[in-house]
Amino acid sequence: MQHPLEFVSVLYRKRLFFQFLFLTIILFAVFQALDKPLRTSAAPNGVVSFELARTPDQADAMVSSWSQEGKFNAAFGLGIDYLFMPAYAFALAFGTLLAAGRHSGWLKPLGAVAGYGVFVAVLFDAVENFALYQVLLGTAQSSYPAIAAICATIKFGLLIFGLVYAFAAWLLPRQTQK
Repeated sequence: MQHPLEFVSVLYRKRLFFQFLFLTIILFAVFQALDKPLRTSAAPNGVVSFELARTPDQADAMVSSWSQEGKFNAAFGLGIDYLFMPAYAFALAFGTLLAAGRHSGWLKPLGAVAGYGVFVAVLFDAVENFALYQVLLGTAQSSYPAIAAICATIKFGLLIFGLVYAFAAWLLPRQTQK
C-alpha cells in the first residue's frame, strides 16, 4: 500500500510538512483564544465538550451556558475549522510519510494506513461541524448532537493513531531494506 502523499517529490516533503505544521500551530492558537468563552461549567473543555455532547440535553445545556460572544466564537470557530482541516491533515499526513520513509517492513505500510486515516478524519470532522452548526442554529433536540459525537470520536481516534504512528516511527531506530 502506498502512502496518499507518496507522489510528492522527496525534495519537497519536509518543507511542506513544516509549512503545514506552522499553519496548523497558528490556527490552533486562534482556536485557543476562541475557546476561552466556551469553557463553562456545562462545557468544561469548551468546544471539545460540545463536540462530544452526545445528547440533545447536554448540547442544549452547553449552548445555553454560553454568552452571545461564546456563541459567536463557537460558530466562527466551526467556520475556521474548515480551514484548519486541510492544514492539520497535510501536516500530519506529511509527518506520517516522513516517519514511514525511515522504515521498511510492516512499519512502512502502517504509515500509509495512518496517512489515509488522517484524510478520513477530515471527512468526519466536516460532518461533525455541520451537525454542530445545526445545534447552534437551534436544532439541539435532534440526532445532531449524537452524529457530532460519533464523528468527533472517530476523528480523534484516527488523529491520535496518526500522531502515535508518526512519533513512534520517527523515534524508533531507522530500519531500511538490506
